[in-house]
Amino acid sequence: MNLFTARLTGKMLSTEQFEKTIYEMQARVKRWRQIEKSPELAEYLKLKKIVESSDFKERKNVLISRKYEDTDEGRKMTMYQRLITSRSIKRYQQALKDEVFQAFLAFRETDEFQKVKSVKECLRSSVMRKYNMLYHSSYFRNYLKVQNSVELRQLAALEEEIKTDDFKTRHALWADRKRWQHSEEFKTETRYLELANSDDIKFFYEQRKEKIDWAELFRPAFEDHMESGANWKPGFGYADPAMKDGHSRTSERQAYVRGKNSFFVDGRMDIETREESKKAVAWDEKKGFVEQVFDYTSDVMNTKEAFSQEGGMFMAKVRSQGTGHHFFGLSTGKVNFPMIALYHYNGDHHQMGLVNGRKTQMADLTGMLRSMYYVYTFRWTKNELIWYVNNLEILRLPNRLPKDPMFYLAQSWQPVKEKGGEGKLKVQWARVFRGVDDSPLAQRNAAATEVKEKAES
Repeated sequence: MNLFTARLTGKMLSTEQFEKTIYEMQARVKRWRQIEKSPELAEYLKLKKIVESSDFKERKNVLISRKYEDTDEGRKMTMYQRLITSRSIKRYQQALKDEVFQAFLAFRETDEFQKVKSVKECLRSSVMRKYNMLYHSSYFRNYLKVQNSVELRQLAALEEEIKTDDFKTRHALWADRKRWQHSEEFKTETRYLELANSDDIKFFYEQRKEKIDWAELFRPAFEDHMESGANWKPGFGYADPAMKDGHSRTSERQAYVRGKNSFFVDGRMDIETREESKKAVAWDEKKGFVEQVFDYTSDVMNTKEAFSQEGGMFMAKVRSQGTGHHFFGLSTGKVNFPMIALYHYNGDHHQMGLVNGRKTQMADLTGMLRSMYYVYTFRWTKNELIWYVNNLEILRLPNRLPKDPMFYLAQSWQPVKEKGGEGKLKVQWARVFRGVDDSPLAQRNAAATEVKEKAES
């Protein structure tokens, strides 16, 4: 595949763009998961349930739309004002304060009261004349009318009720034109809307759950930014302890020097192939292990002790320079393959794919600048193997799955049949992500499929 054309047509993102996409995806998942467990979201969901309830909506509607005069408190206060300002009750209350009238009422209860009705008696006494006038006045008639009236009893009952704290509280609520803004419900809704419009809550609901589940794949289970060689050991990481790990082949020009040509500097692992004489053990297809003097030195490094994983996604940012072959990929530690090439420069061009003896299947990559870093990715699912350069899919192989966990392997070498020279394999970072089939989305889909299959059977 010609990557130069893919870049020109926009099918392949630049390495910088692709890395930015991955980092943004990781940051998005991290933020989403943090919000998912946050007290703010818990509070929002609690308030959402309250605010969207029919009881709350009805209460809000009543507080906003109900008129004061339509409330029980409003009607009672209107009645109270009508009674307290009525002419008859005002005159009655005035009579209660009138000392002369009160004296008349007291005199009315005596036997002497009958004399008021006598003209002779009234002529003899100014008091009697005054009482006689009161007796025949509208003032007295109003007093008698109001004294045992329904209105007076209503007024007394209302006066008693409106003095209570409960009535005062209720009246203050309904008499307040801004009762909604001053209510607890308003505070509840205001806080709910504040949370609903917050950046975090809006972000949380803008993300589709399926995309978050997918992006979870990009949360590393293993990550190495090459700040040190703690995760890397020299050798092929052979599963068989009897094998002489770190050996070269008689068909190669270099001796492996147990990590001496591997350097971790500036956040990068460099494996150098150098022109220098070195005597070392080599594997000969006919003779087995023999000692041989090599013209070059180089290294092979592995992460077997740091991690190994079956399935998942493996990603590394790699480039090389100089002559020779450079490889970064995955190994099971078995001598007889398979191996996964995320990155392989074969001395002429780049390749990636499955290294498995006669069943090897590699995709050739052209149009690449060796001076540039690319991100090489390998996905290992339940059903297939997939290779990418940046975001561009390069190769897909079904039913060719390795049967053992694999670990990272990095090496540089010089075939005898090619012209020798110095070179470097440069690795900026390497990551391993959990398997796609372990994602929450995949688990739910698998469970749904299982239920469907059971139902159909």
